Amino acid sequence: MDDSVYVGNAGKDAALDRGWLLGHFKDVTDPRHSEAVEIKWGVHPQGDERALWVQGEERTALLVLISGRFRVELPGRSVVLAEQGDYVVWGRGVDHSWFAEEPSVVLTVRWPSVSGYETA
Repeated sequence: MDDSVYVGNAGKDAALDRGWLLGHFKDVTDPRHSEAVEIKWGVHPQGDERALWVQGEERTALLVLISGRFRVELPGRSVVLAEQGDYVVWGRGVDHSWFAEEPSVVLTVRWPSVSGYETA
């Protein structure tokens, strides 16, 4: 077995680490360890929300809708992702929150992977 290769299932693996598949928080011997990027497979039931806004964000983020209907709240605007493949990108310093208008699956990519941040 090559220790530099990991094969898994996003749905199953995500359940083990609050959705996160890749990032600085994985063990350094794990091929999913990265200080450059974090990837999350988020499965959200209808009505799931991030009640407290993320403030003082130090990373750039990309959120892609896989299925469902998902709303991202940004300062002064709401972005609704309604069709598979819809996405939003926001940069450093952009506060945000989110709400699952329907049962939703979203893929989130954040960079860089910064130690000290929770995997929320």
